[in-house]
Amino acid sequence: MIRKSPLGTAEFAALIACMYAVLAYSMDAMLPSLPRIAADLSPAMANRAQFVITAFILGMGLGTFLAGPLSDAFGRRRIVLGGLALYTFGAFVAWQAPSLEVMIVGRILQGLGAAGPRVAAIAIVRDRFAGRQMARILSLSLMIFTLVPGVAPVIGEWIALGFGWRAVFFSFFAFAIIASLWFGLRQGETLAPENRRPLNAGALRAALVEVLTHRQVLTCIAAQTLVYGVLFSTLTTSQPIFEHVFGRPADFAYYMGAISLAGGGAALANAALVGRLGMRALILRALFVQSAVSVAAVLLVGFRLLPEPLLFPGYILWKATVFLSIAFIINNLNALALAPMGHIAGMAASVATGTVTISSLVFAVPIGLAFDGSALPLLSAAAVFGIVAFLLMALNAAGMERPARPLTDTGPA
Repeated sequence: MIRKSPLGTAEFAALIACMYAVLAYSMDAMLPSLPRIAADLSPAMANRAQFVITAFILGMGLGTFLAGPLSDAFGRRRIVLGGLALYTFGAFVAWQAPSLEVMIVGRILQGLGAAGPRVAAIAIVRDRFAGRQMARILSLSLMIFTLVPGVAPVIGEWIALGFGWRAVFFSFFAFAIIASLWFGLRQGETLAPENRRPLNAGALRAALVEVLTHRQVLTCIAAQTLVYGVLFSTLTTSQPIFEHVFGRPADFAYYMGAISLAGGGAALANAALVGRLGMRALILRALFVQSAVSVAAVLLVGFRLLPEPLLFPGYILWKATVFLSIAFIINNLNALALAPMGHIAGMAASVATGTVTISSLVFAVPIGLAFDGSALPLLSAAAVFGIVAFLLMALNAAGMERPARPLTDTGPA
C-alpha cells in the first residue's frame, strides 16, 4: 500500500530540488578546477579538461534511459537511493584517478548514479501533480535548486585552494549522504504497486513507442535539446572565456555564482506566472528574449561594434540573459512533455531527459572544442539554437495545455 508523504509543499519542493542539486553541484563545483586538472592530468591538451564535465553529462544521459523503466517497475525510492550509492562510488574512482582517462570513467559512473534521483524526482512530482500545478512545483524546486550552482563554483574554488582539487570529490560524498538520509527518512513511495509496470521487453517497447510517437512529447524533446545545448556549451566554455578572452580567471566563480542566484529569482517568477499565463506563453517569450539577445551579441562582437571596455559587461549581460531565460523554459517544457504521459511517468521522464541529455552533447561538445580564444562560436550557436527552438514551439505547441489529472489523489504536497 502506498505511503502518503508527510512533507509540506516547502519541504517537498526543497527535497526535489536537492535531487536536482546533486547534478548541478557535480558539474559547477568542478568548473574552477578545470585548469588545475588539465595541468596535472592533461598538460599537453588542456582543452580536454572539459571532458570532466561532459563525461558526467554523458553518464547521466545514459543512466536516464534505465532509471525511468526501473522506477516504474520497482518504485521511486529504490532508484533514488541506489543511484546515490553508485554516484558515491563513481566519485571515489574519480578522486583517486591517476589519469584523465580514469577520471572520465569515474565521472561517467557518477553521472549514471545521478540519473536515478534525477529521473525519479521528476516522476515523483508527476505521480502527485499534473499540468500547471506540476510546473509550479518544479519551478519552486528550481528556485531552490539555483542556490546550489550559485554557490557551488565558490565552494569548489575554496576547497581546491585550501586542499587541492581532488578534495572537491569529498564534498560529493557529503552531498550524497545528506541527500540519501533526507530522502530515505522523509519521503514515502509515491508509486502504488498496482500502477507499476513489469520490467519486460514488451512493456518497455510499448511505452517507448508511445512516448516517441507523441507529437507533443517530441516537440518538447527537440526544443529542450537545443536549450540544453546552449546551457552545456556555456558551462564548458565559461572558464576558458573568463581566463583567455578577458583575463579574469579569479573572478569566474563569483560571477557564476551571482548569475546562478539571479536565476532563482526568475524561477520564482515562473512559479508565480505559470498559473496565469500558461507554460507555452512563458516558453515562447523566454526563447524570443534569449534569441534576440544572442543575435544582438553576435552582431556586436562579430562586427566589433562594442567598445573594448564594454565587452566584458556585455558578455556578463548575455550570459545572465541565457540563465534567466532558461528558468522560464526547462521545467515548463518538462511539464508539457510529461502531461499526457502520467500512466508511464518514469518511462516518459527517462526517454525525454535521456534523449535531451545525449542529443544536447552532440551540439555542446563541438562548440566547446571549437573555442578559439573568442566567445563568438558560443554566441553564434546560442543564437541559432534559440531561433530554431522558438520556431519549433511556435509552430507545434498549440493545444498542448489540456487538463490532466495526477495518478494519485494525495492532495497538496
